Amino acid sequence: MSGRRRIVAGTSTLAVLLLALIGPWLVRGSISTPVAVPYLSAGGENLLGTDVLGRDVLARVLTGGRSLVLQAITATLLGSVFGLMLGIATAVTRHRRTGQALLRVVDAFAAIPALLLLLLLASGVTGSDAAVALAIALVSIPFSVRVIHERTAALAATDYVRDALARGESLPARIHYDILPGLAPVALAETGIRFVAATQLAATAGFLGLGAGAPAANWGRMVRENSTGLTMNPLPVIVPAALLIVLAVGVTLVLDRAAGRRAGGMEEAGALT
Repeated sequence: MSGRRRIVAGTSTLAVLLLALIGPWLVRGSISTPVAVPYLSAGGENLLGTDVLGRDVLARVLTGGRSLVLQAITATLLGSVFGLMLGIATAVTRHRRTGQALLRVVDAFAAIPALLLLLLLASGVTGSDAAVALAIALVSIPFSVRVIHERTAALAATDYVRDALARGESLPARIHYDILPGLAPVALAETGIRFVAATQLAATAGFLGLGAGAPAANWGRMVRENSTGLTMNPLPVIVPAALLIVLAVGVTLVLDRAAGRRAGGMEEAGALT
């Protein structure tokens, strides 16, 4: 990716994140009160027109991203941290039967369709954004565990890790100095993938009405609510959908670039095999 494209991707991602996080503070007045007829076209006092109930689309776009982005970020962090710990633990443990048994449990969870698992977990605590974030994290952990486990097992079999074991270095020292540096590029790239998946699931949860309910704004729910008025005013659907795409793709590109630079540095240092 060229320098110009990296700048565009990074700037666009940062702009969407800022819009989602500080947007609610920029809105004055109620976002649930109708201001004009439904599906009024863009222009005049309503820059993006109105939605299915005649509410201002711009105000709902500004307030509809924060919960979704926070859900995706929280779920990604939780899923990546637990996936990293469990993936490493199952790969380096001396109790292989325990590690294999844990992997079988992980595989069983991974076999359940993510959307079905999300519905079961999130519907247990209706109206809670935190429950949705936790459910998305639980859905993503099995895949993170598998990716981290395989890479850690490959690193643990390298000569320099075996040499460290022969020198009598402790397990924490081997993980810190010999495994984590080589694992970092994969972990970063995997985090990017998990964030995209978390964003999609958070949007899907909003689309399905999970988490905080109406009249709270949510980019995912806006797509569902206003799909019937595409021919009259498409902006209530197109704008939140476009913001979700820019955010997901932008974060992936940024993390891929960071992972690539990390991997390049490790190869130059001869630490990766």
